[in-house]
Amino acid sequence: MDFKAQILAGIPSDLPKKKERSSNVPHAPKRKDTLSKDEKKLAIRNALRYFPQEWHQELAEDFVQELMEYGRIYMYRFMPDYKMYARPISHYPAKTAQAAAIMLMIQNNLNPDVAQHPEELITYGGNGAVFQNWAQYLLTMQFLATMTEEQTLHIYSGHPMGLFPSSKEAPRVVVTNGMMIPNYSKPDDWEKFNALGVTQYGQMTAGSYMYIGPQGIVHGTTITVMNAFRKVLKPGETSTGKIFLTAGLGGMSGAQPKAGNIAGCITVCAEVNPAAAQKRFEQGWVDELLEDMDKLVERTKVAIKNKEIVSLAFIGNVVDVWERFYADNIFVHLGSDQTSLHNPWAGGYYPVGLSYDESNELMSANPELFRTKVQDSLRRHANAINKHTEKGCYFFDYGNAFLLEASRAGAEVMSENQIDFKYPSYVQDILGPMCFDYGFGPFRWVCTSGKPEDLRKTDQIALEVMLRIKATAPVEIRQQMEDNIKWIHEAEENKLVVGSQARILYADAEGRAAIAEAFNQAVKSGEISAPVVLGRDHHDVSGTDSPYRETSNIYDGSKFTADMAIHNVIGDSFRGATWVSIHNGGGVGWGEVINGGFGMVLDGTKEASNRLKNMLFYDVNNGIARRSWARNKEAIFAIKREMERTPNLRVNLPNFVEDHVLESVFKTKTEG
Repeated sequence: MDFKAQILAGIPSDLPKKKERSSNVPHAPKRKDTLSKDEKKLAIRNALRYFPQEWHQELAEDFVQELMEYGRIYMYRFMPDYKMYARPISHYPAKTAQAAAIMLMIQNNLNPDVAQHPEELITYGGNGAVFQNWAQYLLTMQFLATMTEEQTLHIYSGHPMGLFPSSKEAPRVVVTNGMMIPNYSKPDDWEKFNALGVTQYGQMTAGSYMYIGPQGIVHGTTITVMNAFRKVLKPGETSTGKIFLTAGLGGMSGAQPKAGNIAGCITVCAEVNPAAAQKRFEQGWVDELLEDMDKLVERTKVAIKNKEIVSLAFIGNVVDVWERFYADNIFVHLGSDQTSLHNPWAGGYYPVGLSYDESNELMSANPELFRTKVQDSLRRHANAINKHTEKGCYFFDYGNAFLLEASRAGAEVMSENQIDFKYPSYVQDILGPMCFDYGFGPFRWVCTSGKPEDLRKTDQIALEVMLRIKATAPVEIRQQMEDNIKWIHEAEENKLVVGSQARILYADAEGRAAIAEAFNQAVKSGEISAPVVLGRDHHDVSGTDSPYRETSNIYDGSKFTADMAIHNVIGDSFRGATWVSIHNGGGVGWGEVINGGFGMVLDGTKEASNRLKNMLFYDVNNGIARRSWARNKEAIFAIKREMERTPNLRVNLPNFVEDHVLESVFKTKTEG
């Protein structure tokens, strides 16, 4: 069968032969055993419902083996034989270009060059899944291949519930991931219900089919690192020859060395998984690979002396690096961490003193001991960081739950009030007030032709639009405009593409709509040869409610609410999104965040033009409105400016209360 025929077939009519896992790709760690005997029977029963009864005996034995060996049922037997990558949109069997574009994005998320654990359908973050098993993939692709423009596919945590009648204006796909009843949203609940096959962790852009490889976070990391240096460097100083020390080269964290190079510093990034480090080195995302600590120290000192711009990957534990650099008096200007600490007990963080393989074995064989070692390591990790910050290092939490999990381990990371952390989140200090409150966030697009020349054309169009907008931009957003113009101007030479022909650019509502409209016209005229998919990271102005990251600079008490993210996905769905998604989880952990995303297909039509204007406007300004109501001065500026330009927009603005009013009232009550 050719590719199109296999897609249309869905679950094959004949039972495939049993397949062995490939030795050429990294695999997810074995998950801990959380199910009782009866629950394991239920997990097998749940898995078998995808298949005819005559297969049940053979598959039951197969699935029991997977469950016992890996802690999950992935259905390796049903992995397709064709190569997994984002094909040109015309290669997909589909009745609508919108559905074909979604198929392209799904396959991009599962491309072994992009995905962290492709055979376990995990894109990044250790557990960020596109689907729970291969049956779900096969059925979803079949549904997309056969759906019309008057149907919507509803997907429950990877499971395609079915095609339902809708309309051309409705989203083609609605995705939810991990939407648990609140009292069942602890990390161990994910272990249990994921093992049962009834929910999954979609991360942010894995389960919404919008991951574009580490490029997606390179730009945000670049902006963060550049602005972090601006906070600590003296006037006239540059970042050349200054150290940015961090950890993580898998998935999203693999962006750090590339971002450090663009920001113009020395990046030292530790990674315990040799395969992940080697992969990033081969892809050109890191300049040099070192395995010996003495050689790392020597190489770092040379880079400082020569004022180099270079990225150094160290295969080992970052705790050892922090401690050794302190002992050798190597000054670290910027420090952070981007290990997957939202998932601390199942491969997101590896404790110092154990190898990668030893950790993987221990986390399933003795999960309680592994948990103890992780928390011991976090205390030691934080202690080393504290010593560096006492010497002047600027450390920021990169939204990966490092400070949250360190605090739970009893590490010394709390401020004097024992409520706040002693180190800021990068959103609190940088992205929140400098970007999100003004409406700037990670707008992204994918050229569905797969042609580099189409991506090159979109870069040119985006640059022209940004330059035009900058000419009349107010001083408050001039720095953001300049940073993003520099980014898009240099994007191709920085070789950011992994997988699909994709690009990311931080832009506000005005910029996003103008760029998108220019793309749509270029598709219409044939300047761009095929439709363009628009999207964004959920890590944005209004897509995510996350008290320790995206909404950490919300100080009115509402950062623990999730109204914004829910309104975002509902509002986008009836304003023209091609698909929408809402997830529990994301980069800071299961139960710690609600995040939503969208995808939109620009096919050169008038309808696409109308949809993009309505949806992109709301997608951004929903968040600015919420941030302005929280009394964020930058957001108040942005929403006032938007209301002046858009008569149909009317947003409640806060009245400010003078401190003396509250002080006098409470003083009177206390004295009374």
